[in-house]
Amino acid sequence: MATVLYRLGRASFRHRWLVLIIWVVVLGGLGGAAAAFRGPTSSDFTMPGTESQRAIDALKSQFPEASGATGTIVIGAPQGQQLAASKSAVAGLIAETSKLPGVLGALDPFQTGALSQDGRYGMITVQFKDRADKVTDEQRSAYEASGAAARQAGLQVEHGGEVMNAEPEVGGTEGIGVLIALVVLVVTFGSLVAAGMTMLNALIGVGAGMAGLFALSGAVQLTSTAPVLALMLGLAVGIDYSLFITSRHRQNLVEGIAPDEAAGRAVGTAGSAVVFAGATVVIALAGLAVVNIPFLTVMGLAAAGTVAVAVLVAITLQPALLGFAGQRILPRRLRRTGATGAPNANVAKHVEGFGFRWARAITRFRIPVLLIGVVGLGALAIPAADMRIALPGASAGPTDSPARKAADVIEQHFGPGFNGRLALLVSTDSADTTKAKAQEALGVLQGTPNLLAATPPNFSRDGKTALLGIIPKTGPTDEATETLVHAVRAKVRQVQGADIALTGQTAVGIDVSEKLSDAMPRYLLLVVGLSMLLLMLVFRSILVPLKAAAGFLLTVGATFGITVLVFQKGHLASLVGLDTPGPLVSFLPILLIGILFGLAMDYEVFLVSRMREDYVHGAGPQEATISGMGHGARVVTAAALIMTSVFAGFILLDDPVIKSMGFALAIGVAIDAFVVRMTIVPAVVSLLGRSAWWLPGWLSKILPNVDIEGEKLRQHLAAAPDPATEPVHV
Repeated sequence: MATVLYRLGRASFRHRWLVLIIWVVVLGGLGGAAAAFRGPTSSDFTMPGTESQRAIDALKSQFPEASGATGTIVIGAPQGQQLAASKSAVAGLIAETSKLPGVLGALDPFQTGALSQDGRYGMITVQFKDRADKVTDEQRSAYEASGAAARQAGLQVEHGGEVMNAEPEVGGTEGIGVLIALVVLVVTFGSLVAAGMTMLNALIGVGAGMAGLFALSGAVQLTSTAPVLALMLGLAVGIDYSLFITSRHRQNLVEGIAPDEAAGRAVGTAGSAVVFAGATVVIALAGLAVVNIPFLTVMGLAAAGTVAVAVLVAITLQPALLGFAGQRILPRRLRRTGATGAPNANVAKHVEGFGFRWARAITRFRIPVLLIGVVGLGALAIPAADMRIALPGASAGPTDSPARKAADVIEQHFGPGFNGRLALLVSTDSADTTKAKAQEALGVLQGTPNLLAATPPNFSRDGKTALLGIIPKTGPTDEATETLVHAVRAKVRQVQGADIALTGQTAVGIDVSEKLSDAMPRYLLLVVGLSMLLLMLVFRSILVPLKAAAGFLLTVGATFGITVLVFQKGHLASLVGLDTPGPLVSFLPILLIGILFGLAMDYEVFLVSRMREDYVHGAGPQEATISGMGHGARVVTAAALIMTSVFAGFILLDDPVIKSMGFALAIGVAIDAFVVRMTIVPAVVSLLGRSAWWLPGWLSKILPNVDIEGEKLRQHLAAAPDPATEPVHV
């Protein structure tokens, strides 16, 4: 592997113009395809095989006029007045709304009885033709702009409903993380050229990855969060992977190696770590497909695709850009006076960096370090025991958003259950039987705890399917509502001879959450198992992969605990701009496990591969641990700060789902890099000594030797002509 990548890196360096042109053409082609074939994203989280999804499918065939998205306009009279006194204004709003593009009709609250108990507020239900993800921005804007005349008449008008579930806007906040990353690169490298080139390489990679993703969006349905997740990971790993290769190239230059040879060796060594680290991330993300949840599979594959592109860009375009930079990749004081001359005198001065001092301190006090680290992270994980997951509704959105304003008015004047209304479908082979069974279902539901009301049935055109409204007393994400959903489903099973299914956004969210919870252990076992096999290939060790997995469990436990404290319990929520604490979004835990495991193994590979490299090349266990940490600490610290900054930039977005994802990933990366990989890992490796690199003989014969530490590359270079005598291309 190292030898192949060495040749690839050297060839990319020498043929840099060709490599650059190829990537520019690829980027332009993907950009054009994205512009031509980009499709809409969806906010619908469907779940094949669940009761709620089965009912939704039945709605489409039996009640096609009610299968599209719905909007809810809340209209209220001034304080102390009745809405009935403004019937003409309400009628005008209904007429206006009914004529909006994409709208089938609007229901009069005076006819449907959708009035608050004090008669001051009413709810106008607006039925759209298409699903929420098919409603255009123009249609949504026209819906939100309706009601100007009613407002002039002194009425309060708020627009909500599922039609307002638009794609989250990703503004310029992620640019803050990129800017911080650029500052970290400048400080790390001491060179604007090195920092700018590394950032440029990462941006080209994420641009190509995102363009390819949007080019496929016309054929593959993306959820609204999939592109944001892909952007997060593409930026973070793209910068990190380029950073590692650039850092090793600079080290090679400082040692007096010719530039093209330095680039080849950088890709052969650090590039090998990049490939295997990227492969671990891709495995973790692509493994989401085993959960068999379509929207989660798409999210995982979309993010995995951007990571794969980032790896490819790092091992091909990065050495080409290094060729353009030449000696300017180094600070002035470290540049050589000639193209093939000896290093600058300043290079020979060795000043032991903080990484070496830190590693010596860790290995000296390894037992106390392990106890403090494990106990501390274990304590942070305690709140995770109270974690609840759900699909957030409008009530969890920003307080100044239209949908949140409507939801707040509904909760205050109608009750929280009206924000999470359920639908019960009753189907039989005959209209008469359906009527009887619908009435029987209403009967068995009487007296159900937390049930506010069950509305009389509406019948399909053939009369064979009945639709009943179920209104809880509590809100959509309340634990009591979840209990009610299970209670309703259990009670209606008493009705024999009918196909009965409960659905609605609240029921869908509960089904999604339960299926994800059930799939989590299976997914964790698969991903950790495959990645441990990969780490065995990389490190040729049994204990190192086990240590890596144990460290990950500490990371993910502490991350869950902190995220629950802030986003669910509300502690310090104002610091992250969270308006309303509540359950974590249902797919966050399993997604966080996949992403954090991949990223955790990134730092594991980058740090421990250098320890392994020094050990294989003759250093003792303690010496290799200190040397690996000493050489890797600076660049891993920079990489972790960059990745944390990129993720943290998304905390500034208003969307609570994206905000929680950015927060959890930023916290998780910081914990894993600084506490687990740079503190606990060297302590454990030091404690294990030579046994850290033990591998049974029979297993050593079975496992292929991928040579990530570059031993075969070193032999290849020793047998080849001295590169310093070959032409140098700068």
